[in-house]
Amino acid sequence: MTSPAVADGYRLVDGPPPVDDYLVIRERSGLSPRRRDQAEAAVSGSWAAKHVVEESSGTPVAMGRVLGDGGWYFHIVDMATLPEHQRRGLGAAVMAALLADIRSSAPPGAYVNLLADPPGRALYLAHGFTDTAPYSIGMARLV
Repeated sequence: MTSPAVADGYRLVDGPPPVDDYLVIRERSGLSPRRRDQAEAAVSGSWAAKHVVEESSGTPVAMGRVLGDGGWYFHIVDMATLPEHQRRGLGAAVMAALLADIRSSAPPGAYVNLLADPPGRALYLAHGFTDTAPYSIGMARLV
């Protein structure tokens, strides 16, 4: 399977970024900050993950992960791109690669979902995601 195209000067990498970079990308892109122990568990517990590296610096600049059971349920999380690298199709390349992984490994009929914050909605719509409301509404709880 070929990898989705990524902008010149960038390289799409299989797997999550290193934990320190994961924490930086989350915080600088506007996602809620996380502790190191949370990040370590997150990157090691992913069903699939991709990140993008800026070739000139070797710095990870974009990422996304999939949580899943490998059978029918997959949840896309941590879609983020550093602000100075946005609008270059990096998020689209990460999303396409994650969806390709799901398509190639999951049985037919797999359910893929995500929680869409406003900045990512256009990207998610472009990849075929639709609003589930009013049939289902995301709910959350902190413990």
